[in-house]
Amino acid sequence: MKHVKRILIAVGIILIIAVIAGFSYYKSIDNALDGIHTSSKSTSSKIQDGKPFSVLLLGADTGADGRTDRGMSDTIIVITINPKTNKSTMYSVPRDTLAEMVGDKKKNVQKINAAYNIGKSTMAKESISQLLNVPIDYSMAVDMNAIRTTVDFVGGIDVDSPMKVSFDGVTIPKGKHHINGKQALTYARMRYQDPRGDYGRQQRQQQVLKAVVKKLKTPEYLFKLPSLIKKLGVDVNTDLTDKQIRQIPMKYHSVSTDFDTGHLQGKTAWINGSSYQVAPTNNLQDGSDTLRSSLGLSTESINNTETKLNKKNTKFFKKDDDTDYNTDGLNTTYYTNNTH
Repeated sequence: MKHVKRILIAVGIILIIAVIAGFSYYKSIDNALDGIHTSSKSTSSKIQDGKPFSVLLLGADTGADGRTDRGMSDTIIVITINPKTNKSTMYSVPRDTLAEMVGDKKKNVQKINAAYNIGKSTMAKESISQLLNVPIDYSMAVDMNAIRTTVDFVGGIDVDSPMKVSFDGVTIPKGKHHINGKQALTYARMRYQDPRGDYGRQQRQQQVLKAVVKKLKTPEYLFKLPSLIKKLGVDVNTDLTDKQIRQIPMKYHSVSTDFDTGHLQGKTAWINGSSYQVAPTNNLQDGSDTLRSSLGLSTESINNTETKLNKKNTKFFKKDDDTDYNTDGLNTTYYTNNTH
């Protein structure tokens, strides 16, 4: 059974490109950005005001490789950029995390990757924002082809694979290797062979992103950035406006691209016959504290649908084995073999 994992690497790079390129190539990059699907209406004034901001990066599954469900965001990363501290953060949320679908007609909880399918980027932003109690200012979604294009653009990348990775006819042995775009896509997509599951895949995705950004920062590729942006434009959709994207190099050029990284850790639960990740309240709080701190915001105690359900499932977190989790009737979704 093949699962398309829409990778966020190129979306992050689109954002980072504007930051690291600075003023020297402003005009050529400005022209190249015309190909990206941007918004005509601003969702936040953070960038115009030069304030710290967050972007929800979505790798959207549009049903390729035989999947019957469409529009799932199987890769979810929150990126924060703070011009006051000159730091940036990359925080992954597992696709199977139990979360409320904020804004749906009827209150319900499902896997967080369903939010994009139900209500597109708007619902995904609101659901992640409530899950972690952190403001999400903007969103970007990207097609999987972008990772292959980007890695090939920089002449491949070096990775240190913690295991043998095999998927879709491509194999990367354990150890240090120089890989091309097709291999990088396999390296970032594979999940089922990894004993860490989706958590291992998230770490590999972050590893690929860091390796690409490291090469993009060199003069050899800075000169060629506009051509890469043109190639990636058709694969990117965002609610950032053209003006906001053009303002990033002016207001955030000093921000480091050496990301602080993290991820939300959950515990496996079986709900309606499908495997979920349920994040304990203390893990949700840690994630919230990390992201709010990265944005220069004070910490707040999380109190949402997920924490309320956790209080009703205290025995669940005390058991070592996978077991049922009571959603108090809020989850009536049954996934097919193609979706769990």
